[in-house]
Amino acid sequence: MPGWHASTEELQRAGSLQNIGIIQEQHPSRARLFMQWQRMEWPVMVDSLNLLGLKVVPVTYLIDESGTIQYRGGLEGLEDFLARDRPDQTPQPVPAERPRLPEAADRSIEAADLRFLWGDDDALDVAIDGYRARLTDADADLGQVHFRLGVSLRRRADGPRRQDGDFAAAVEHWGHAIENDPNQYIWRRRIQQYGPRLEKPYSFYDWVSQARLDIKSRGEVPAALDVEPRGAELAQPSRSFTVGDAAVEPPLGAYRIYRDEKGLILLEHTLVPRRVTPGSAARVHLTFRPNVSIKGHWNNEADDLEVWVEAPDGWQVDRRRLSVSNPPELVSDEARRLELEVRSPIDASPADAVELRGFALYYVCEDVGGTCLYRRQDFTVALPVVETGP
Repeated sequence: MPGWHASTEELQRAGSLQNIGIIQEQHPSRARLFMQWQRMEWPVMVDSLNLLGLKVVPVTYLIDESGTIQYRGGLEGLEDFLARDRPDQTPQPVPAERPRLPEAADRSIEAADLRFLWGDDDALDVAIDGYRARLTDADADLGQVHFRLGVSLRRRADGPRRQDGDFAAAVEHWGHAIENDPNQYIWRRRIQQYGPRLEKPYSFYDWVSQARLDIKSRGEVPAALDVEPRGAELAQPSRSFTVGDAAVEPPLGAYRIYRDEKGLILLEHTLVPRRVTPGSAARVHLTFRPNVSIKGHWNNEADDLEVWVEAPDGWQVDRRRLSVSNPPELVSDEARRLELEVRSPIDASPADAVELRGFALYYVCEDVGGTCLYRRQDFTVALPVVETGP
């Protein structure tokens, strides 16, 4: 978009051309920050569900005053488009009315789309149920349904109504969508956004920090982000796999530390992509959350959260030890996220039952003013192998 904007800026100022953008973005607020950074002050609409059915971007449409698409392409058609005979009259705009929310019994994909676009949490839950109901319909476009269900689940995972497993389920459905249409690169980018560096075409959001610095240097306040990019979303692509230092060992006596039997800290893990092909890599997302139902919370006066992992035989991990630094508060209840990458051997077999094993050490308190404890939590992450991706 910046290139198009620079090439058409004079036409925009003269009133000869009005730019309108449509983005295929999971997180619209990031597009708002990008537009502010690049000083592109034209409207941008969001098509997170890919209702346009695009497989690749960018695509440029030139639309006349009557709303008719006159050309699909790039700058090469712009001169002829602007030189054409204009209609005698420009149709007057019709005020748009917000459509009514469909009845709960309506399980059509159109109803689910509208509930997603409606924007509130209740409608999103019903949209997810609606997409799931469509998966059993013989006449449904399963690729579209799986993709939109994944988008909806990821939105809920980022919000206050998140449910355990939402992110993992989103990755699962995006994978099914690509199986239905392997050439759909809009869908494939969603998995790459959260996936391993070996599969990335570029870093998705490494521009965010620079954008904020540039905007602040102009005396402006950067647009706020609803969800901060992290980990895989900031990682640079790589053509080789970096193996973690095998000499990194867990502390002596770690096996004797009492387990978190009460579940004061809950762990959720997601593998992206959801299956691993022989010789390929995947990214493991680990999220640790205090169990607020029993008033569990972090004790930040002691050591950081630390995680150690052990690769299965023949497999490799890019890091054996991971950690999250404590915030300045004495106690807190935020989610703490860690990511690592794992690569399968070239001779990995779908018949093998493979697991990544690891454990976490952390300081946690039982209640407000209650006992603070040093605890260990063991975990395993299944690494299913298939002959072909995603």
